Amino acid sequence: MIIYKSKYNERKIKMKNKNRYFQPKNSKEAMRQIETLFNKYVDAPLTQELVAYHQNLINRLNDDILKAAEAEGIPSRIESIHNMVDVMRSWLQIRMSNQPFNGHMEHFKYVTNTKTKFKRNTIKLKSGQNRRASRH
Repeated sequence: MIIYKSKYNERKIKMKNKNRYFQPKNSKEAMRQIETLFNKYVDAPLTQELVAYHQNLINRLNDDILKAAEAEGIPSRIESIHNMVDVMRSWLQIRMSNQPFNGHMEHFKYVTNTKTKFKRNTIKLKSGQNRRASRH
């Protein structure tokens, strides 16, 4: 039982063990979970705890998830696991050298954050709608 105390009230919430931890059904779900976790801390400041956590995720990819993907027999998934490990190792090298990591992981591949920005000119009109994107 976990007790959450707040300024205004106290609530008791019982957590069941089966709902407490994420249990992936196959290797793809585990890879997606690691991808989302990696994208959460990509821009975080580098600490010793973060490096240990990152190494733990890489080891899980190399050991448990790679074995599960080989048992499933999907070669593209095995290749994407190797790609994820390479991206995560390069992230660590880049961040250890105090360089910014300009990107994130999407669909188990590295994607840069550089997107084309289009300028938008808003024009005020004297009609019911105050702003229009353009006059066509």
